[in-house]
Amino acid sequence: MGTMDPMGTIHREIIVDADPDAVWDALRDFGAVHERLVPGFVTAARLDGRDRIVTFFNGAVARELLVTLDDEARRLVWSVAESPMGMVHHNAATQVFPAGGGRTRFVWVTDVLPDEAVPRIAELMDRALPAIARTLGSAS
Repeated sequence: MGTMDPMGTIHREIIVDADPDAVWDALRDFGAVHERLVPGFVTAARLDGRDRIVTFFNGAVARELLVTLDDEARRLVWSVAESPMGMVHHNAATQVFPAGGGRTRFVWVTDVLPDEAVPRIAELMDRALPAIARTLGSAS
C-alpha cells in the first residue's frame, strides 16, 4: 500500500515583530478576531456560546467552533462548522512561539477536505497573514 499525499493540509509560518505574550493575548481573544488579529480581513465577529460567527471581507459568513484554547502551549484550535466554501472538514490550529529579540513565530496549520477547497483556503490564509503581522506588529 502506497503513502497518501496529504493534499488537504496547509502550513504557514510568519515572524511577527511583537512579544509572544502580546500576540497570544490577541490570538486567544476568540470573539475579537475582527478587532485584535485581522481587522479588514474579518469585518465582524460575535460569540454564540463557544462558537463565533465571523463575516469576512468578501461578505462570506462562517460559524467557527472553538476546539482548544491552551494558555500554557499558546495554542488555539477551531473548526469551521458552516460556511459557503463547500468544505466537509476544516480544522485550524494556530500556535505562538518566541522567536528571539521580542519577536514571535506564528504558526498556522489548517486541514481541509475536499482537496479542491485547499487552494482557496490557502489563498485566504496567505491574505490573512500580512494583516496579522501588521496588526500585531503595530501593537507592540
